[in-house]
Amino acid sequence: MTAPEAPRTDRTYDAVVVGAGHNGLVAAAYLARAGRSVLVLERLGRTGGAAVSTRPFAGVDARLSRYSYLVSLLPEKIVRDLDLDFRVRARTVSSYTPAERDGRPTGLLVGGGERRTREAFARLTGSDREYEAWRRFYAMTGRVARRVFPTLTEPLPTREELRRRVDDEDAWRALFEEPVGVTVEEHFADDLVRGVVLTDALIGTFADAHDPSLKQNRCFLYHVIGGGTGAWNVPVGGMGALTDALAAAARAAGAVIATGHEAVRIDPDGRTAEVAYRTAGTEGTVTARHVLVNASPHTLAALTGDAPPAPAEGAQLKVNMLLTRLPRLRDRSVDPREAFAGTFHIAEGYRQLAAAHARAAAGELPAEPPSEIYCHSLTDPTVLGPDLAAQGYQTLTLFGLHAPARLFARDNDAVREDLLKATLAQLDAHLAEPLADCLATDADGRPCIEAKSPLDLERDLRLPGGNIFHRDLAWPHAREDTGRWGVETRHARVLLCGAGAVRGGGVSGVPGHNAAMAVLEARGD
Repeated sequence: MTAPEAPRTDRTYDAVVVGAGHNGLVAAAYLARAGRSVLVLERLGRTGGAAVSTRPFAGVDARLSRYSYLVSLLPEKIVRDLDLDFRVRARTVSSYTPAERDGRPTGLLVGGGERRTREAFARLTGSDREYEAWRRFYAMTGRVARRVFPTLTEPLPTREELRRRVDDEDAWRALFEEPVGVTVEEHFADDLVRGVVLTDALIGTFADAHDPSLKQNRCFLYHVIGGGTGAWNVPVGGMGALTDALAAAARAAGAVIATGHEAVRIDPDGRTAEVAYRTAGTEGTVTARHVLVNASPHTLAALTGDAPPAPAEGAQLKVNMLLTRLPRLRDRSVDPREAFAGTFHIAEGYRQLAAAHARAAAGELPAEPPSEIYCHSLTDPTVLGPDLAAQGYQTLTLFGLHAPARLFARDNDAVREDLLKATLAQLDAHLAEPLADCLATDADGRPCIEAKSPLDLERDLRLPGGNIFHRDLAWPHAREDTGRWGVETRHARVLLCGAGAVRGGGVSGVPGHNAAMAVLEARGD
C-alpha cells in the first residue's frame, strides 16, 4: 500500500479535490497531466470510494466488488486519455429470467446468439411476436445511445439541441416525454418480458413505471446508452482495479493523494478558496484556485455552509456472496453457468414490480422482493485466489429493488435480515437446491454472505439516504440552473464532480472529466 501523502500548507494548489472516489481521481489525473498542481483529500484510509475491491470474508481469498460492480458508462475516451491499465470483459449472456408456465419451470435466456434468443422467446411466449418487439425496441434505444452517449463528455447541450441530435421523434417521446411504462406496454404484451425491460428504470430508483416525475425514465436512459450500446461489462480484477489504475495515473502525473484527511470546511469566496481539513491527530488549511468536490450535494452544502438540498433516499439491497458451487436450476434447459453469467432476474415480472413498489410505498416490505443477480467470477476468475478457482468457487452479487431507506428506519438490522430472507426465498423457488447449501464459509465458520441496506451505505460511504446516485438522476441536457459542463455551483471556484452532478451516477468518470474540463477552460485563475 502506498504511504499516505501530506498536503503542503505553504503553497496554493491549482486544484484541491475533495474525495478520492473514481470521479475525483479522474479529475485529479486530467488536471495533473495538464500540468496543474493537484491535492486530493480523502477522509478514508484508502482511495476508491464505492468503486473498490475488498476481501469481505475472513480468511477467504476472494476480492469482491463490494459496492458498485459493473461498467457501462465509462467512456473509452477517459481510459485512453489517461492511459489507464484497465480492462473490461463482455458477458456471454445478457440475462436469464426464470419463470413457471403451465406448471412447469422454464425461463427466458437472452444471449448466446440470435437463434438461441429467438427460440427462448418463442418457447416462453408461444410465438415470435415478443422477440420481434424486443428487436425493434432495442434497435430504437441503440440509435439513441449512439447519439446521446458521445455528448456526455461534451459541454451540456440544450434540450432542443439534444432532441435534434436524437433525431427520432418517436424515440424522444418514448424516453424523454412519456412515462417509460407507456412505451413498455405499447411494445410488449408478455408480463415477464415487460418486467425485464422495466428493471433498467428502477436500479437504485424508487418509482412506479408511470411515475409522472419521469425519474424512472432518466434511470432507464442512463442504463441503455453506455458505450453507445447499453452493454454492461465486467471489470477485470474487480472494480478496485479501475480506481487503483486511476490513483496510479494521478500520482504518476504529480497529484498528491492524502488519505486519512477529511475536508471539513470550504471558504470559497476569496481570490482563492480555502479548504480546512483534519486527520486523526492534526488540523490544517490549504488554499486552491479551484475546489472540486467529489461528494454528494449534501456534503457540498455542509462544507460551504449553503442550504442543504432536498433529502435523498436510496432504494436497494446489496448482497455479496461466495459459493462453493453454482446452484442447480429447476429449469433444466439452461446451464447455471450461462444463467448466472448475465443478469439473473428474480421476481421482476411487470405486475410483481408494480406490487412491490406499491407495498414499499405503503411502508411494508415487498411480499415478493424483486432482485437481480450476477456472477463476476464466471467472466473474470481473477477475483478468486488460485485454490478457490481450482475448486470451482464462484462469487454472487445480488441487487434488490424497491427497498427504500424509510423501511429500515425502525430497526435496520432486523429489517435487513427479514428482507434478505424473503429475497433469497424468491431465488430458492427457482432452484433445485437451496442456495444456503452452496454458500462457502469463512475462517470462523460463518456463511460467506453480507447484505447492505441503504442505511448501511449511508453509514459506510456517506451516500445521502443510501442513494447510490446521491440524488435523483438528471436529464443529460442543460437547464436554467446548470452551467456549461453540469458541474458548476453558485461558487465560481467550487465545482461538483460527484455522482450528483448533471450526467453523474454509475461508474462513469464523466463528472470528473467534465469538472477537469471546466477548470482547464477557466480564465484568469
